[in-house]
Amino acid sequence: MSESLQTTDIAATAGAASDADLLAQTADAVRAAGSVLRERFGDVVRYQTREELMQALAANDDAALDILRPALTALRPDSRFVEDELAGGALPAGEWWVVDPAEGNVNHLHALPDWAVTATLVRDNQPVLTAVHLPLTGQTYTALTGGGAHLDGRPLHVSHTTDLGLSIVATSQARPDEDEKIVRRIGSSITAMLLDALVVRTSVPATLHLVNVAAGRIDAFWQYAGARADLLPGALLVSEAGGQISDAQGRPWTPRSESLLAAAPGVHAEAVTTLSR
Repeated sequence: MSESLQTTDIAATAGAASDADLLAQTADAVRAAGSVLRERFGDVVRYQTREELMQALAANDDAALDILRPALTALRPDSRFVEDELAGGALPAGEWWVVDPAEGNVNHLHALPDWAVTATLVRDNQPVLTAVHLPLTGQTYTALTGGGAHLDGRPLHVSHTTDLGLSIVATSQARPDEDEKIVRRIGSSITAMLLDALVVRTSVPATLHLVNVAAGRIDAFWQYAGARADLLPGALLVSEAGGQISDAQGRPWTPRSESLLAAAPGVHAEAVTTLSR
């Protein structure tokens, strides 16, 4: 091996080790933020107007961000922070933290258990690492590009199912202010999957479906539109767990895509066929 190749290999190894260390520290940050939200969890939060709902959602977000923002900024001082968790599309070049401080926030307000805290580091529009913490169970899902996906340190792998007719699949609801065409497309896709799959689950948030795909508990997840913070953590987890990521028509997925399909390899092609009707 030449000296130049040795130098390159050493540098790559050092970079990988650095990202692995960063992932561990990111997981600590989402766990700390999750403990704050867990303390706020309990009774149903009552609201009578859209304004009161938005205020309650913001209060949860702010409580978690008070922990996440300084912790993640300290880890990567030169990285920028995506301010709008509902935004989609590509990011400018460079390194960004994409965070959802209370993924499934509306469930938290309704005393439902389906919520999480997520943080994903994106480098030149490619997710590098992600940590998803479920405060009520204490579980933490992590993924590192090229380093696999894990649940509390245990490797994850997508299911080995090869028949969509024997599969549990899932999708997530459109936002209340979503374009009507997208809402109707979601409805027609659910109908198509009800005809072809064994069981169809429909709920929010997207991330909790995606961690189930990564863990092999369900076989496919699809969504139309969606924010970066909804999709990037789960997309990396599923990919690193051996799943296939594309848009609903089977084309390569990017944050610019209008849909996402994350599936076990054995049912991906069938899911594309169903969603392409």
